[in-house]
Amino acid sequence: MIRQTEFANKKVLVLGAGISGLSVAQILQQLGASVVVSDAKAMDQFEQDFSELQAGGIAFVMGHQNEKLLDDIDYLVVSPGISIYIPLVVAAQNRGICVMSEVEVAYRLSEAPMIAITGTNGKTTTTTLVGEMLKTTGHQVGVGGNIGAALSEQALAARPDGFVVAEISSFQLEGVSEFRPHIAAILNLTPDHLDRHHTMEVYQQMKEQVFSRQEASDYLILNYDDMAVRGMAKRAKGKVVYFSRQQCLAAGIYIENGKIKMNLDGNSSEICAVNDINIKGGHNVENALAACGVAYFAGVRPEAMAEVLKTFSGVEHRIEFTAEIAGIAYYNDSKATNPESAIKALEAFDGHIILIAGGRDKNTDLTAFMKLAKERVDHLILLGEAKQRFAEAATQQGVNNIHQVATFAEAVTLAHKLAQPPQVVVLSPACASYDMFNNYEERGKVFKDLVRQLG
Repeated sequence: MIRQTEFANKKVLVLGAGISGLSVAQILQQLGASVVVSDAKAMDQFEQDFSELQAGGIAFVMGHQNEKLLDDIDYLVVSPGISIYIPLVVAAQNRGICVMSEVEVAYRLSEAPMIAITGTNGKTTTTTLVGEMLKTTGHQVGVGGNIGAALSEQALAARPDGFVVAEISSFQLEGVSEFRPHIAAILNLTPDHLDRHHTMEVYQQMKEQVFSRQEASDYLILNYDDMAVRGMAKRAKGKVVYFSRQQCLAAGIYIENGKIKMNLDGNSSEICAVNDINIKGGHNVENALAACGVAYFAGVRPEAMAEVLKTFSGVEHRIEFTAEIAGIAYYNDSKATNPESAIKALEAFDGHIILIAGGRDKNTDLTAFMKLAKERVDHLILLGEAKQRFAEAATQQGVNNIHQVATFAEAVTLAHKLAQPPQVVVLSPACASYDMFNNYEERGKVFKDLVRQLG
């Protein structure tokens, strides 16, 4: 859908001065809109200098926000970190102002077909894998969304014969109204972000927005092994294709005799052996299966998929090897912002783990996480706002050697002192980062810097 003139001569209020907010503000201004950026944080709380953007004509209203911001506004664009249920957004809706997320803006601007990947865990790895696979076709590929680069920026640059691959969070799906990806994938569904969505029902409804406007000519890739995700097929209008790590499917993408196989459109093909996948962990096998399903419907050859799976080294902050010091390997899994994701990290190693966890508590259930920690973790180092609740949950499950620390540097230093081969040190917080850092990327970079200083 090409609607790049839709925003010309319109007044747009962008809420949130983060990566996506600033990018969409600049893009809309380039398209002829009058843009105001507002953030609840005061100007002096930002490290970034906004003077160049201000000189270019973008207005900034920072700090306290009231309804006067909505006067004469045509569109309100909400950044992912801001709920559509805050009073200012509700007031905009009551005034009849069009409220949308940056993802919705990107969809309206893109001339290329859009591919959207969501789920509780595995989004970044799967999205990156799909992007790498699509590059083998020779077409232009833009990758963005929840993965770092603003999706609107990638969408505006996309050519009609290219692809836009989007990692989509439930937050970004709160503000969509026309968003309709040609290919969508839902990887899994476990409790997360309940501090914002409050119930699993609402959380699932947000995830299902990724396919709710698809039509018969579109494709939906679903995880057959996740019952909640499998059940979404009943509400899908596009062609549903399953992937499974646990079952041999009559049609779909699956594992048979240790090999990834596809049976789609009556065509059967073998991609590669599971052991040939270059990234660690059973969860990454699932990510690979989903990526192959998406790539198939985008025209990628099986042999090209195999080459990517054999050479792809993973994404930053997701079970990322950082260093080996005195025979101890250190892994940065800062992107594990919920217990289910941290469980995937624990499952990727054969025990003997010194685990650093904790941060901003999402009040998720810790039972399964701590049961596995009892089996695989030799020392549990906890920090951040959640450390006391995590310590209590760990004690209830019989976890031994629980340590609470005050700072990140103290956590890394203690892990270094405790570690003995064949142990590994893993940062996998199972929490958000906002109590100590701006985002999980900053947390991961601090961890890596501290580890390298040890060496």
